[in-house]
Amino acid sequence: MAALGNQRHLFDIPENVAWFNCAARTPFLKSVAAAGEKAMAARLNPWTWDGAALEAQSDRVRGLFGELIGADADAIAIQPAASYGLAVAARNLPLAAGQSVVVIEDQFPSNVFIWMEKAADVGAHVVTVPRPTDGDWTAAVLDHVDGNTAIAALPPCHWADGTVLNLEAIGTACRNQGAALVVDVTQWVGAAPFDVTKVQPDFLVSAAYKWQLCPNGMSFFYAAPDRRDGRPMEHHDYNHPVTGASIEGSLVYDPAYSKGARRFDVGQTFDPVKLAMAEAALKQVAAWTPDATAQTLTPIMARILEIADDLGFDTPAGSGAAHITSISKASPPPPGMIAGLAAKGVHASLRCGGLRLAPHVYVSDDDIARLRAALTDAWPG
Repeated sequence: MAALGNQRHLFDIPENVAWFNCAARTPFLKSVAAAGEKAMAARLNPWTWDGAALEAQSDRVRGLFGELIGADADAIAIQPAASYGLAVAARNLPLAAGQSVVVIEDQFPSNVFIWMEKAADVGAHVVTVPRPTDGDWTAAVLDHVDGNTAIAALPPCHWADGTVLNLEAIGTACRNQGAALVVDVTQWVGAAPFDVTKVQPDFLVSAAYKWQLCPNGMSFFYAAPDRRDGRPMEHHDYNHPVTGASIEGSLVYDPAYSKGARRFDVGQTFDPVKLAMAEAALKQVAAWTPDATAQTLTPIMARILEIADDLGFDTPAGSGAAHITSISKASPPPPGMIAGLAAKGVHASLRCGGLRLAPHVYVSDDDIARLRAALTDAWPG
C-alpha cells in the first residue's frame, strides 16, 4: 500500500502550529466541520427532519466503522463513550469468584475501573501485567493468561507510549484458556490496520473522536456474533423496533430487540449533527485506508525517534506504533514544559512521566524542524 501525500490541506492547521497531540484529540477535518455546520443549520428547522433518513445514515456510519475493523454494520453499536461500551461488555461477560481479569500496567482508566468493580462484586481479582523491561507486552501478557483467566481487557498499543501488543496471539491464548477478550482500540483504529476476524475479540470499543476524527460524545462498539444476544445498558424505542414502530398508534411494549449489535445502542443514537459529522469523518478515514495512513506515519515517526535520540531522550523499548510514542529522560519533566513547547508552536501531552508525541498525516517538514528546535532545551538533564 502506497503512502499518502501530505494531507494538511484537508485540515485547518496554521503553518506555525505543529500538532503532535492526536492521541489526546485530533483536529476536525474541514469536511467534518462543514458537515456539522450544515446539520446544525438543518437543526434550526426540525420539521425538515426525516427519521428514516437518519436511521439509514446511522447504518452507513456503522458500516464505515465496520469497514475499518473488518466487520459489517450489524456488528456495530453507536454509543457515547468507550467507557459506556466497556460497561456493556462487563455486564455481559461471566466472572466467578477466584477468577481473574488481565490488564496491563498503566492501562487507560476506563478499561480498568470497570473490571475492578466487577471483580470486587463477585470475589474475583484484577491481574495487572507489569511493564516489561524489553518492551515485549505480548510475551508478558501471555505469561499471565492461564486457566484462571476469565477476561483479558487490553489495547492494541499502550495509550501512553504506543508500545504494541500482538492481539492475534493473545486472542488465540484467550480462546485456548476459555477466556473472553475485550479490546479498546481507541488509540489504534483509523491510524493502523485492525481485523476482528484475526483477533476475534468478544467485544471491542473505540472512542471515535481520536483517530476516527469524529465528534466528541461518539464511540463505536463491536460485538462478536455469539455476543449479540446480551443485555444492553438501557432500553428505548430505538433498540425495541416493534415498540418504536407503534408510537404513532396503539403503543406496544414489545421486548424484542433490534437486530445484531444495535440492541446496545445508546438512546439518542439518531443525533443528526453527530451522525453527519461522523459520516464525513469516516468516509475520509476509509478513503485514506488504515494501511496507507500507517505507511505515511512510519517515516514521520522514524524522524521523531531520530530527533529524540540525537537530543538524548530515552524512547520506548520494543515494537512501537507509527502514530504514538513517548520520550523521556531520567530527570522528571520540568514544570511548565508543555506550556513552553506550546509557546513555540509545538503541542504534545505528558502521560505517565513521558512526553507523548502523536502525529498524523498533516505533519510537514516544518513541523519536524519546529519539534527539534523546541525540544532542544525543553527537558534538560
